[in-house]
Amino acid sequence: MNDRVRIEVQDGIAEVILNRADKINGLDHAMFEALVAAAKQVRANRNIRAVILRGDGRGFCAGLDFKSWGANRGLMLRSFMKWGVKKTNLYQEACWCWRRLPVPVIAVIHGACYGGGLQLALAADMRVAAPDADLCIMEAKWGLIPDMTGSVTLRELLPKDVAMKLTMSGERISGARAHELGLVTEVTDDPLTYARALAAQIAERSPDAVALTKRLFARTWQASERWAFRVESALQLKLLLGRNHKEALRANAQKRAPQYAARSVK
Repeated sequence: MNDRVRIEVQDGIAEVILNRADKINGLDHAMFEALVAAAKQVRANRNIRAVILRGDGRGFCAGLDFKSWGANRGLMLRSFMKWGVKKTNLYQEACWCWRRLPVPVIAVIHGACYGGGLQLALAADMRVAAPDADLCIMEAKWGLIPDMTGSVTLRELLPKDVAMKLTMSGERISGARAHELGLVTEVTDDPLTYARALAAQIAERSPDAVALTKRLFARTWQASERWAFRVESALQLKLLLGRNHKEALRANAQKRAPQYAARSVK
């Protein structure tokens, strides 16, 4: 992994930090590659219970760094390719890799969160924003459309007409307004402190139950009742047979804090 992203791990919580503060964490090719590599590194560490995704400096991410891409247009176009059976290209993978992780990802939004940066935040499982954060689906300014999984993540959070309005107009909205619309989960004056507290609370739970909760909702949120109930039962059975469920039973019976084993879910 290059220096565009750094990872800090403490007490089972990984903070994945966009590390290009001088460019408000603008997305160049190295940043896209580093995001994908960071997600792989997190997945490999089964002791990680939650992820906080944030930007260094004065903003979360100002979106695509067009200047850097203009110098290598061929590389930009090649990055649109999907190889083999992959369903994502590089730009989409830099966002969607966080959805595929078996741990919850909390995006912390402050300052600028534009274009691809907003799509990255939307691909997190939860978003905590400062009230004065500046969010924008900025692709309209450049004569483009959201193409970094925004077509999926926006429909999960917004009515179609609201998503179209924000996308077609390129309207900038505050963190407080984004919360009113449902784009962000929580709004607070200190989003990083809030996210750390939330991650710590989640880290106290069984890592297998947390992982399968994420899988449950990913597989059932828009599924039929029949399919949803099948998935519920299959995942619950897996947990019932697992060691961390047994530890939860023992800990509750003994009125002590559970000592969970590392996550068994891949």
